[in-house]
Amino acid sequence: MRVLLRRSSGMYVEDLLETELGGAALAAADRALCQELTYGVVRWEAPLDWLVARRTAGRTQKQRLQVLLRLGLYQIFWLDRIPPHAAVNETVELARRHGLGPQAGFVNALLRGCLREAEEIRRQLRELKEQEPARGWSHPEWLWQRWAQQWGREHALALMAWNNTPPPTCARVNTLKTDPGSLLARWREENVEYDFLHRDWLEENLMFELKSAPPLARLASFQEGGFYVQDPSTLLAVAILDPQPGEQILDLCAAPGGKLAYAAQRMRNEGRLVAFDSNPERRELIRQNCARLGVNIAALAEAVEPTGARIPGAAFPMIHRFDRILVDAPCSNTGVMRRRVDLRWRLRPEDIPRLAATQLELLRQAAALVKPAGVLVYSTCSLEPEENQAVIERFLGEQPAWRLEGERLLLPFVDATDGAYVARLRAPPGG
Repeated sequence: MRVLLRRSSGMYVEDLLETELGGAALAAADRALCQELTYGVVRWEAPLDWLVARRTAGRTQKQRLQVLLRLGLYQIFWLDRIPPHAAVNETVELARRHGLGPQAGFVNALLRGCLREAEEIRRQLRELKEQEPARGWSHPEWLWQRWAQQWGREHALALMAWNNTPPPTCARVNTLKTDPGSLLARWREENVEYDFLHRDWLEENLMFELKSAPPLARLASFQEGGFYVQDPSTLLAVAILDPQPGEQILDLCAAPGGKLAYAAQRMRNEGRLVAFDSNPERRELIRQNCARLGVNIAALAEAVEPTGARIPGAAFPMIHRFDRILVDAPCSNTGVMRRRVDLRWRLRPEDIPRLAATQLELLRQAAALVKPAGVLVYSTCSLEPEENQAVIERFLGEQPAWRLEGERLLLPFVDATDGAYVARLRAPPGG
């Protein structure tokens, strides 16, 4: 409840929930239910509010009361594990505990009225998805219109359905610390249930989908750096970068360090990796992840300039040019909307061209740091062409001596993974 009320604080709901649960002594099942309720209410906010409006003649409710009604209705119409009458009783009790005692009768009456008409309401919700897809699938109208125009109605519907599906937890084996066979044996001891995960850009036995597990941070296999949690789509950029042992490589937007650590893994911890991120807190995440995962060829750069990377305390000389550079640019994140559950309500149409301008500038900066005939890989987790193909086209228009060697767009409704775009560019031989 507190997390849902604090969404206006500016923090993402995932971070708010992690903070709240970090100090709560909850059983695993209770933590999972809390997450399901929080994320579910945010994902399905639009049809939930539509239901409330229909039951209250369109009257605007105070925030605390609106959140409570969303919670109750979500449990009744979207969640099977809680008996409907128990959901009503718990919501009414929550109203009393949160200073809404005078409204408890109203909450009880509204929810019980919905229970009596449950089948009809379910029919109306199905009809809403057909007649008003954006509201029915709980997305902003502008995003629905954009995606329908870009891919057609059926694919846009499939994407919205995907975004409302809780994502699986996937883990990459960290071969700097262990090997797949040893990690799987360890997981069996730790009561981790897993499935093998295959994609054409992944090495064999590299990634696994975790079906059930104790809290991962408590596992010795995690604490000792045996694996890193990330979606398989995030590895495509590193696979296309193709870092080699002994090379000098820059990760220009490195936090939290998952791609950086996988690059070190492919390099067998041989060579030089420079990590840069402009956010001090996110740089600390890179440090922590590299330490846990045993990445010992990486250094954090305070600044990255064409004249060299300033690396405080680095064990090797400053690097003036790099064999390969990865620019995993900040973007709209529309390819990972199922993981960023309140992103859909934060994103605005004007954000996309603003981000595209930043992305192009990052490419320009990175290009000045690539060795002659070196490789520059640009990636986003956006599905929007303005942030992907259009950025590359503008860059090549400015830099005609550079060559596009390939590009790939992962679409959730085609590739059954988070969305991502990757382009591989080759610098001219003369610099």
